Amino acid sequence: MSTVKATLAAALAGAVFMTGGQVLAAQCNHKGGFPAFITDFKKEAAQNGISPRGLAALNGVTVDQAVLAADRKQGVFKQSFEQFSARMISRDRLVKGGKLMQQYAGQLKHIEQKYGVPGAVVVAIWGLETDYGVNQGKLNVVRSVATLAYDCRRSDKFQAELTDALRIVDRGDMASADMRGDWAGEIGQTQFLPSSYAKYAVSYDGRGKPNLVRNAPDVLASTANYLKNHGWQRGQGWGPGEPNFAAIKEWNAAEVYAKTIALFADKLNGGSGAKAENPAPQKKPAARSDRRAAR
Repeated sequence: MSTVKATLAAALAGAVFMTGGQVLAAQCNHKGGFPAFITDFKKEAAQNGISPRGLAALNGVTVDQAVLAADRKQGVFKQSFEQFSARMISRDRLVKGGKLMQQYAGQLKHIEQKYGVPGAVVVAIWGLETDYGVNQGKLNVVRSVATLAYDCRRSDKFQAELTDALRIVDRGDMASADMRGDWAGEIGQTQFLPSSYAKYAVSYDGRGKPNLVRNAPDVLASTANYLKNHGWQRGQGWGPGEPNFAAIKEWNAAEVYAKTIALFADKLNGGSGAKAENPAPQKKPAARSDRRAAR
């Protein structure tokens, strides 16, 4: 995520592997089964610069049938904006978001100075994605992405994501065992897909490797970096019809989700940043499945 991140419910144009001018693609639903697929994939990944350290993350990996079942259950997002935002922008989430903005005020100010993205926006995304890091998912990311890469429904897309997951391990950002996320391989407190993690994850203080699982300043800075690299315009509004709403839709293409991010950020910002309807928040936050349905 990731999303971070392409909308998983939408049709996605798949990436392909390129080496020496040739297109490489491990065979989905390999006639030799999953082990043969992994063997072929390792060869291709090595040709794409993944060293033995990264390739070792695939040792012993098996298909996760629960991931395939979750992928098959995706449907068209049917809730209205009023319904979805009222469930997602709970009173508890608003209160906690306000406290976190105070707690990280210094870091958020620095992040806005560097990336141009106000703190209210990144905190809103943080809250909506994982309840501020509480619900990051428990599935092994490499196994989840390998499962989807083997399946033929979106093999090109997830073979590219699997390469990036191995690249994260290879460059020492995270150990494979620590890469836990949701069923589609989202990582960390704002749910970056491996491709987004590899491109946009940053260390807030510039020292060491970025940690989007445990380090909140890294999470906030990386989320702002993602938005900046997807067209965020410093000092402009983020509500529907305003310049930065397009950047929010690059985070999640579902209209109701993007509008909910904008509205939540507006509320955290004291009502001065976005233009959207203003449903009364309810006490019970949305279930995790509702958040994933919008992705």
